[in-house]
Amino acid sequence: MAVQTVESTTNPTVDLGPAAALSCRECGHRVPLGPVFACEECFGPLEIAYDFSAYETEELRKKIESGPANIWRYAPLLPVPADVADKPNINPGWTKLVKADNLARELGVTGGLYVKDDSGNPTHSFKDRVVAQAIEAARAFGFTTLSCSSTGNLAGAVGAAAARAGFRSCVFIPHDLEQGKVVMAAIYGGDLVGIEGNYDDVNRFCSELIGDPAGEGWGFVNVNLRPYYAEGSKTLAYEICEQLGWRLPDQIVVPIASGSQLTKIDKGLKELIQLGLVEDKPYKIFGAQAEGCSPVSVAFKEGHDVVRPQKPDTIAKSLAIGNPADGPYVLDIARRTAGAVEDVTDDQIVDAIKLLARTEGIFAETAGGVTVGVTRKLIENGVLDPTKTTVVLNTGDGLKTLDAVAGTGLTATIRPNLDSFREAGLA
Repeated sequence: MAVQTVESTTNPTVDLGPAAALSCRECGHRVPLGPVFACEECFGPLEIAYDFSAYETEELRKKIESGPANIWRYAPLLPVPADVADKPNINPGWTKLVKADNLARELGVTGGLYVKDDSGNPTHSFKDRVVAQAIEAARAFGFTTLSCSSTGNLAGAVGAAAARAGFRSCVFIPHDLEQGKVVMAAIYGGDLVGIEGNYDDVNRFCSELIGDPAGEGWGFVNVNLRPYYAEGSKTLAYEICEQLGWRLPDQIVVPIASGSQLTKIDKGLKELIQLGLVEDKPYKIFGAQAEGCSPVSVAFKEGHDVVRPQKPDTIAKSLAIGNPADGPYVLDIARRTAGAVEDVTDDQIVDAIKLLARTEGIFAETAGGVTVGVTRKLIENGVLDPTKTTVVLNTGDGLKTLDAVAGTGLTATIRPNLDSFREAGLA
């Protein structure tokens, strides 16, 4: 397989492994690899196209299994430089796939229920996966500042990755995020800027900045580096299948913010099938949203092919993107795989957070409450088959969204003696 190289402002050529080109998801037009994200022909989104033709299945499987316990075990399937292992990176991934038997009993699942718990990543969310990809692309293209628009988790991931790699960081967030996420984004020493407005306002501002001289030399992980950044979500699909013994799950429930995570998980599953690493069989993908920001769910239920933007109003702020870029692609995948997109109320989100914590000892942030809550609702409505192997994603740590469960506290306050203990009914 020929080495694909691209021009960089600091290096004459950069090895990007099996990445072959950028391909438009709408018209298929291809352009050379570079820090671009929109098709010059139709303005559709660009994504990485690969050349996997040189890979032999069993040799590739052995290479993966002998790799490090992080996302770089899948380097042959990712757009990364050949020497990525020698560069400072936060090295996320290979998080736990928890067999959730207690939760399964509560929900009536008999076919096997698993929670892919990405709260174990370095900054305690799945965003570390996508940023790890983006920062390698930023290095390759000679950027010196790493930036993003964020609902919280991405801001922390960018701050940490930039600090580790020696980049400057400047990230932009809605001004009213949960305090835990603000602190976690600021602690790494980069610039953290609050924008008056919601995430969609922040994202529009960043799109303006990227075209201004003030943004020269900046790599926006979810704008001009988005094709590379988004590929990090594929590693969730790779890990789930490898942790299941190189087997596809029957059903996956994925939270929807921009929708990119869900679309890349589907891409990862299809690549594993293409490479012969898993047996080809049907699988269903279900999308999960909060009712207070559910544009994709509404479109799915009403049979629409386009997603009408909403103004977010939900405790699940990490999912509060009212105009999700990948919304139409999520609809396509849910329908193609015979899945669905569903939503739950804020009260149901809180109940689901407590249910997961009580049954499996996993304290999920509000996005995890959305996926568990939607899973329960899908089962109750007869949409998700409880006899099939099901994987539910928890994408972040509940310590980031303590306000959502602020009423949780002491069972009792007693005097330091046995009589008081018995009086409290705890014996």
